[in-house]
Amino acid sequence: MTLLTILIDGIAYGMVLFVLASGLSVTLGLMNFVNLAHGAFAMVGGYVTVLLMQRLGVPFLATLPAAFLVAAAAGLVLERTLYRPMYAKSHLDQVMFSIGLVFMAVAAMKYAVGSQQQIISLPSFLLGRFDVFGVSVGRYRLFVIVLCGLLALALHWGFVKTRFGSRLRAAVDDARVARGLGIPVTALFAVTFAVGSGLAGLGGALGVELLGLDPTFPLKFMIYFLIVVTVGGTTTITGPFFAAMLLGVADVGGKYFIPQAGAFIIYGVMVALLILRPEGLFARSRS
Repeated sequence: MTLLTILIDGIAYGMVLFVLASGLSVTLGLMNFVNLAHGAFAMVGGYVTVLLMQRLGVPFLATLPAAFLVAAAAGLVLERTLYRPMYAKSHLDQVMFSIGLVFMAVAAMKYAVGSQQQIISLPSFLLGRFDVFGVSVGRYRLFVIVLCGLLALALHWGFVKTRFGSRLRAAVDDARVARGLGIPVTALFAVTFAVGSGLAGLGGALGVELLGLDPTFPLKFMIYFLIVVTVGGTTTITGPFFAAMLLGVADVGGKYFIPQAGAFIIYGVMVALLILRPEGLFARSRS
């Protein structure tokens, strides 16, 4: 395996981490809500893909929008019923509340579908590798890179260049003043939370092949979501994107060259980056 092959595999892994963590970056950074149950929405998206393919024979590509929509709908319902009363609570209360949701989701999924690892069959055009100037490139990893790259551009444009993004930033900075200006803060938060949950669901669907899927998914990958958001910062989409790329490449490269180090590599990179940039990559002041 060449260095370029490791780099491409690491970027693909980082892209999935970014999509999985981008929703948490939105809810934590823009809405100032600590939602540690974010991985549960990713798990929902993953199981939507698995069940649609295994039980109904739905093609893999058709399951991706379904994973986004089901996770977004679940997020919207829970935001209206359970999360909304927690917005005014302390971060400690939010952490305890969302941790409780994680354990409930894990237990519910284990009861519903069992604890076994899930496997999907990708379409033939996404299987295997091909050579580009002597570099072996995985078809599915290239598909993930292209799809997630376009998604990252769309997210950046949506939050920076659109009226929705400017209204959301205004609502987060001062909700009372934003309401006085006629901005529908409650509806903005609901839509934003649903979009964040949907992104997690899409990331979970894309990650079944690369990360695996079982009912402990929210617990196993919670720390990875937090590392991406912590290193990237919570005030932009750009920071978590580059953080996910760095961590993905470091994790894949570390496991290939020094597998005995295990997850130490990704934690070491996190510590080094936080020493250099304690507020996160590309952090901007809230003042």
